[in-house]
Amino acid sequence: MSSPLRTFEGGCHCGALGFSFQTQLPVAEWSVRACQCGFCRAHGARTTSDPSGQLVLHVKQRIALQRYRFGLMTADFLLCRACGIYLGAQIATARGAFGIINTRALVPQPEGLPVAAKADYGSESARDRIARREQHWTPLARLA
Repeated sequence: MSSPLRTFEGGCHCGALGFSFQTQLPVAEWSVRACQCGFCRAHGARTTSDPSGQLVLHVKQRIALQRYRFGLMTADFLLCRACGIYLGAQIATARGAFGIINTRALVPQPEGLPVAAKADYGSESARDRIARREQHWTPLARLA
């Protein structure tokens, strides 16, 4: 018997952007990562995803949505122009749209969130990076 699907809400500080992250995984079993790239370290990001879950991004104020691409230019990192919060990232591929969330943007912060494991993706090619994201990131209901 599988666990029930749970929805976790998150968003930026000013409320212009948000997300709904649905997963059957208990919080203690989430794969939380601390990417070691300069962008993620500067934001103190702790990201997670569930390939069996679903992610919906909410854009309440389109003008507040800032997309940022860097490195291999394979994904859009989503920030709020108004308050500066990094919410997560999204990618669109031939297999569909996928995303991750920054757990620090969850409201409220769930109890039992695992300590983030350091992750370094610097040696990946663009092709390998896209393949990993298709396999491990959460399916997006729609792109932001």
